[in-house]
Amino acid sequence: MTPELAITLNNEMLWTAILLALPVLGLSTLVGLLISIMQVITQVQDISLTFVPKMLTVALTMVAFGPWMIGVLVEFARTLIGNIPAYF
Repeated sequence: MTPELAITLNNEMLWTAILLALPVLGLSTLVGLLISIMQVITQVQDISLTFVPKMLTVALTMVAFGPWMIGVLVEFARTLIGNIPAYF
């Protein structure tokens, strides 16, 4: 395996990880921001007020985007495993 191939595989792996994490992180960050704004407006500073909606958002996002995420991950694994003979 050449260093260039290792860097390319590492690059593909990192981009795939970012792509898979983006919906969950994006929506949970958005919900956290909206709840923080509501806390500033109402001056209610309860920790469970931010935790519970974020966890619900993460769970719903995983349900909604789960099939797509699995598809991306399976395609990455299929490509990686299918190219093993070319690596040597």
